[in-house]
Amino acid sequence: MRMMTFAKRCAKEILRDPINLGFGLGFPLVLLVLLSAIQANIPVNLFEINTLAPGITVFGLSFMTLFSATLIAKDRESALLQRLYTTPLTGIDFILGYMLPILPIAIGQTIICYLFAIPLGLEVSVNIIYSVIGIIPMAIFNIALGLLCGSIFGVKQVGGICGALLTNLSAWLSGVWFDLNLVGGVFEKIANALPFVHAVEMEKALFSGDFGLAATHILPIVLYSVAITVIAVFCFLRQMKKQ
Repeated sequence: MRMMTFAKRCAKEILRDPINLGFGLGFPLVLLVLLSAIQANIPVNLFEINTLAPGITVFGLSFMTLFSATLIAKDRESALLQRLYTTPLTGIDFILGYMLPILPIAIGQTIICYLFAIPLGLEVSVNIIYSVIGIIPMAIFNIALGLLCGSIFGVKQVGGICGALLTNLSAWLSGVWFDLNLVGGVFEKIANALPFVHAVEMEKALFSGDFGLAATHILPIVLYSVAITVIAVFCFLRQMKKQ
């Protein structure tokens, strides 16, 4: 009950910043339109909508990292968390309280991306539902990563780290814009060691109905999600004890 009360408070804080929320939800849609327009004017299938849309949904989750990092960083720099830390709320309560309001936003963003892509030529099938469900582990990873950054860095720092660095890393190391096999070498090995490319490939596989291929990519995503969540709880509690 205490955790849910804290989660409702966090949801209100997110909704108080409609500009950033709207940008996070709208920017992936802008990319869909621009890249679809480019595809219509080039002779190769570089940004074919049935493979582009699943990739854009994964890229859009990087804004969830920014949302969660900014939220927890603001609370750390205020006296709110210091007062709440004296209550019976545990570290897990705090982290779940931050996660729960952002997770529906991440799922909603994914649904909006797929619906928006339909007029652009996206094939309509029941696999869209599977793709939306399948993106949940990656959404948890991105939110937890934001909570980890927000537990370590201040508000000004998370803007650069999550808003610029991590957003670009998730884009270039996910294979959204180009086939990583074309680059190969160390770059491809680094990308395959991180969850971003696995999330994109899983979304593409789910959308195409290749559930066997999707299953091969889900384990790294789940492992990263669990690991980052545990580390976020540890770092959060450590920072709170210092204050």
